Amino acid sequence: MSGRTGRIDASRAPAEGGLEATLDRFFRFRAMGSDLRTELLAGVTTFVVMSYIIFVNPSILGFLGEGLPTELGLPVAATTTVTCLVAGVMTIIMGLYSNRAYAIAPGLGLNAIVAYSLVLGEGLSFPEAMGVIVAEGILITILVLVGVRRYVMDIVPLELKKGISVGIGLFILFIGLVNGGIVQGGNGTPLAIGNLRGAPVLVTALGLAITIALLARGYRAAILIGIVASTIIAIIAEEVFDANQFPFGQGQLPDRVAASPDFSLVGDFSFNFFSELGITVAILTILAIMMADFFDTMGTLVGVGSQAGYLNDKGELPDAQKPLLVDSLAAVAGGAASASSATTYIESAAGVGNGGRSGLVAVTCGILFLLAMPFWPLVEIVPANATAPALIIVGWMMTSVLSEREEVTSDGRIIRARGIDFGDIEVGLPVLAAMIMMPLTYNITNGIGAGFVVYALVKVFRGKARDVHPVLYIIAAAFIVYFLRSYLGVDA
Repeated sequence: MSGRTGRIDASRAPAEGGLEATLDRFFRFRAMGSDLRTELLAGVTTFVVMSYIIFVNPSILGFLGEGLPTELGLPVAATTTVTCLVAGVMTIIMGLYSNRAYAIAPGLGLNAIVAYSLVLGEGLSFPEAMGVIVAEGILITILVLVGVRRYVMDIVPLELKKGISVGIGLFILFIGLVNGGIVQGGNGTPLAIGNLRGAPVLVTALGLAITIALLARGYRAAILIGIVASTIIAIIAEEVFDANQFPFGQGQLPDRVAASPDFSLVGDFSFNFFSELGITVAILTILAIMMADFFDTMGTLVGVGSQAGYLNDKGELPDAQKPLLVDSLAAVAGGAASASSATTYIESAAGVGNGGRSGLVAVTCGILFLLAMPFWPLVEIVPANATAPALIIVGWMMTSVLSEREEVTSDGRIIRARGIDFGDIEVGLPVLAAMIMMPLTYNITNGIGAGFVVYALVKVFRGKARDVHPVLYIIAAAFIVYFLRSYLGVDA
């Protein structure tokens, strides 16, 4: 291959009837400057870098954190199975349909919405909470098919979109601090530092140090390695020092490495949440989750696409409808399988960075997720303290949008955007409201609603009411109803 021109070195061309030639006729990876070996290794790289979700998703949906009601959570075996199932099937579909190296898995942050906001916060059952995700995915799919997704992205201010992303990051980070025993409820104060004693906190601290060290040294699989290392430390603490400080089965050598996958959660969703929440609250909850799921996808697609050479001379992503459609359907699939909403992962850039270019990268990654399904017994031994560092680091990563950086417009153009000016009340106050309300109330819907309400009010008070799109006023008014629903009687 010569550069990116697509000209093939005849000495490297595969035999006409060989496996590489057959796959190349479908995926066209040689025309993209790659070859079979590179594509397969890139797929393995992407899987390794994002496979931490196999351990983290069951921890979040199973309420394995300190002081949480684990009896309300989903079982680890079934959650691990559906996590791998959704990631595998939807990533393979992405590769086959879009021929792009994008990988999909249940979203970190979106799973926290299901567990902490919908189940613990709103009192929904898990089937009802997953019904909310299915409804949200259907709505996003419709918006993609009719072309309204671009319209919605355009009317929401860029700063507010950043605030929502950062708020979710802070929420994830806060969950990690609590699960790791670093932060706890205070005696006379809402929060306080943990007692920082015992094997569980030691596991969190050492795991976090290992993860940070690996990240600082440039290891792409730092988060996964950190989880594995933390689990090994927990096992050593239990076996050598007989700490007996982890829940039963966690931090112990497994009785078995693999077992039959548990598909019992597939199809276990319900739309009864409409009657449980009331129509108004249910619709606002769906919209809030949609926004949390909404704004990140195009940035991920274009960000990874830029590295892969998918963009045209105008900085646009050609044929973006295909990956957008698969990403939207992945939300439906995630809810229907009780894995929470699935989305395109920015970690796809790891495989692209190793030379992967075509959908064969995604297919390879998806197959590895499917092959991981029987290994759920290994996930059962991972304590919440071992996944806490992953939550802390991913939360930090999501706050990076506050920096001045390249941003992606709704039509796929890349622009240079400034950081958020917190000294400007029109910008800083709504963004801060969205950011801070999510972790402090353990509810992402509250943060999104606060951001929209404060944004609209500040604009009106400053005499700039006409600068706000009418749809945003409707959304802000609806969220005011949401916040005052106990007084207005709209819960029934």
